[in-house]
Amino acid sequence: MIPRRHLRVLALLAAALIASGCAMQPPVAPEPAALTRPAPEAVLRGAPIDRAVEERILALDPERISAVDVRDTLARGPTPRIVLLHGGIYPVHLAMASFGEFLTGMGYPAAKILDPRDGSWSISPYTSSIEIAGLLAWHYEHDGVRPMVVGHSQGGIQAVKVLHELAGSFGDELRAFNPYTGVFESSTIVDPLTGRERPVVGVSIAYASAVGTGGWALVLPNHWIVASRVRTIPNTVDEFTGYRIALDLFAWDAPGLEGLKTFHPDGADGKATVRNVTLPAGYLHVLAPVTSDLARSPAIRAWINAYDPEDEAGTRALPEGDPPNLLWAADVWHSLKRHWALEAQRFVRARRALAPG
Repeated sequence: MIPRRHLRVLALLAAALIASGCAMQPPVAPEPAALTRPAPEAVLRGAPIDRAVEERILALDPERISAVDVRDTLARGPTPRIVLLHGGIYPVHLAMASFGEFLTGMGYPAAKILDPRDGSWSISPYTSSIEIAGLLAWHYEHDGVRPMVVGHSQGGIQAVKVLHELAGSFGDELRAFNPYTGVFESSTIVDPLTGRERPVVGVSIAYASAVGTGGWALVLPNHWIVASRVRTIPNTVDEFTGYRIALDLFAWDAPGLEGLKTFHPDGADGKATVRNVTLPAGYLHVLAPVTSDLARSPAIRAWINAYDPEDEAGTRALPEGDPPNLLWAADVWHSLKRHWALEAQRFVRARRALAPG
């Protein structure tokens, strides 16, 4: 039997579909710089960040980012693109849209999540992984901070596939993909932090995660290429977190299958930090990203911002009512904040290392 709280969320998801008519945010008009390739050092030199913000960024502890840090420091500095990959069954994209609204409710700039072409919150898992890999490289070249990816269900499979595309597992050439023009560009980018030209293959991202990955979806032809590697994480991401729901009929997951569902670095020289997190059996696969309500409660927002994945006692002391999907949202938000801070610090240090000019 579905818990009453999940029935309410199902009703809200259906109501959102009817009310919105699949409405999307208006597309973002491209700035001239988005249509041309940046010159070496242009991204670092052109960033509109004052010295006081730079000092605050460098002083941050990435493991302990408060709401004030997000609002007054990180949101005023270089911000990575977050690419959300939704599941494949209509209208599950609304669940990932809910997570996008959660992120903006927690203080993440919406312009760094919404698709510039159509204003949508997330990308379909049927979009070419070659295109998504090229998109990530393009954003790194233009933003100076490496993107982050969150995948749900089939979108989680696609996230792993994209990491393998960047690693060259399926081919030795990729092209940057411009999200404003919808056109593939060069097979190289100008690394914004070094000013040197480099291939798109080998570009890494800061963070990626997947929830509810595997099961019947792996028999679909678009995922065959990664089926044998879906639990193997290459070196094209600094940190990857795989979330499994303890009882998940869609992903064919249940107690005792942990060994089959464990993500791990690729090979003996695997450098990616890989975490495996098991979510409670009461989570529903389709609704896992439905989290927008969490950001509307000041008490729950405070709990999420204080969440520490290393503090088991703290994670047991859940807010009253145990809101749906809270632990997943808090854990992902903690990782996103952490890598947001780390990327901003890398950017500021590279900027300060530039010769006067």
